[in-house]
Parts: sequence; C-alpha cells; structure tokens
Amino acid sequence: MANHKSALKRIRSNEAKRLRNKYQHKTTRNAIKKLREAGKEEATALLPSVIGMLDKLAKNNIIHKNKAANVKSKLTKHVSAL
Repeated sequence: MANHKSALKRIRSNEAKRLRNKYQHKTTRNAIKKLREAGKEEATALLPSVIGMLDKLAKNNIIHKNKAANVKSKLTKHVSAL
C-alpha cells in the first residue's frame, strides 16, 4: 500500500483514467461493429463519427495511431464497397 498522499491520489486518478479509457475503447468497438453490420446509407452516415472516435483514441494513446489508421482505411473500403 502507498505511504504518501501523492501516491494515494495517483492510484485514485489512475483508476478513474483506466475506467474512462475502457469505456471509450469499448464504445468505439461497438460503433465499429454496428457500422460493419449496417446498410449502405446508415454506414455512410456512421462513418464520420466512427473515424472521429478512432482519432480521439489515437490522440489520447488508448490505441496506437497506426492501428487507428488501419481500421479507418478498412472501414472506408468496406463502406465504399457496399
């Protein structure tokens, strides 16, 4: 167990950040699944918001920037092929 006040605060803040990151990551994964199952019109409408979610995750280092780029590319190809 931590002995300093700052270490206790760091434990609390790390837990809060972990939960926030987990929520954002899971929400994005669900949005990607929804986009892949959607029809042409719905997928076209969802694509910009999903790309924004991926960019935000990459900016905050929740996922790697290259993974975000790869997923965005695959989703764009998927939507254009519908």
